[in-house]
Amino acid sequence: MQKGRLEAFSDGVLAIIITIMVLEIKVPHGEEFTDLIPLIPVFLSYVLSFIYLSIYWNNHHHMMHTVKKVTGSILWANLHLLFWLSLVPFVTGWMGENNFSSKPMALYGFVLLMAAIAYFILQNQIIKTHGKESVLAQAVGKDLKGKVSPVLYVIGIAASWVAPWAAGAIFILVALIWLVPDKRIETIYK
Repeated sequence: MQKGRLEAFSDGVLAIIITIMVLEIKVPHGEEFTDLIPLIPVFLSYVLSFIYLSIYWNNHHHMMHTVKKVTGSILWANLHLLFWLSLVPFVTGWMGENNFSSKPMALYGFVLLMAAIAYFILQNQIIKTHGKESVLAQAVGKDLKGKVSPVLYVIGIAASWVAPWAAGAIFILVALIWLVPDKRIETIYK
């Protein structure tokens, strides 16, 4: 099975997720800049989630360059990832509408954790299909960022019950860790 259909479907789903997320930002009923102030938490949650979705799209794009064939297990692992990412608009809206309070922050962290686990599963299914000597297996290596991120998400989820601002800082930290472009796959292709 060719990978083109999987890539096109994934790109389309991510585009729809981002579109849904931006449509959740409601336009205020006033014309003054001060009317935008209540939207600040909603906008900030949108920015963070947009960055996360961009990171997933970017890394998914690079990972798919290593794929030679797609199996049923890769398709299901990809759908598993897209499922968790499709929940990002909901948890983003809930978090922003409730000013980053404990329960929405915890659920946001949980969705991020599950998306990270789903990405790990997809990555491992690709490596399993293509072998331990494959481009992806070589590029991933020890995958320190991939192992540290879920730990930070769990810490963030726990922190959200005590200090939601600390959870937010942890989620921002993980995004910053991944925002730095990962050159592992590009380096192998040079």
